[in-house]
Amino acid sequence: MTQTTRTTKRAQAHRLVLDATAQDLLFRQAHTVDRFTDEPVSDETVRAIHDLVRHGPTAFNQQPLRMCLLRSPESRTRLAEHLSRSNREKTVRAPLTALLAVDNEFQRRLPDQFPQFPQAADLFSGNRSLRERSALFNGALQAAYFIIGIRAAGLAAGPMSGFDADGVNRAFFPDGHWSALLVVNIGRPAESGPRPRGPRLAYDEMCTTL
Repeated sequence: MTQTTRTTKRAQAHRLVLDATAQDLLFRQAHTVDRFTDEPVSDETVRAIHDLVRHGPTAFNQQPLRMCLLRSPESRTRLAEHLSRSNREKTVRAPLTALLAVDNEFQRRLPDQFPQFPQAADLFSGNRSLRERSALFNGALQAAYFIIGIRAAGLAAGPMSGFDADGVNRAFFPDGHWSALLVVNIGRPAESGPRPRGPRLAYDEMCTTL
């Protein structure tokens, strides 16, 4: 790390409440991982991640995200049949795979989750298209929080969208209430060193002030 990079990081850290070490853990030094060690990921760790990230904001406090933890070889093999070729081996070998889905009937829980406006459920009850769009958007938010939570636990995530969604839904969610959203492999990284960071847009390239 050059002196200029260290100075820039210190300046950025001073503008944020989160210290530089935590910023590195969650963002700067975190990478998508394809290969993991054999160290297991316990249910207690996943529960702790969930207990943290469930507080992330969503519309009407809706919580459409659902998670199926695949530990057995049989469940991994069943999933791998519907993954793109490049995603199969890494998933079979990962310590833990989380199959994330959204509940397209999430509105049934809204009166409890958003009691200040119990009628929120009525906005979605008769409009399946609206429910599915809302479930997809807010479920994706929750999935992003989940990935950050995995990093906060000192683990690495390998999120993948390369799969046959219809095939996964038939294999794991045949009643049609849930829809597959994302596959996330979880564990400790086995790479000898981080891959080069892919280019990111600069602030002035993505931000407009009016």
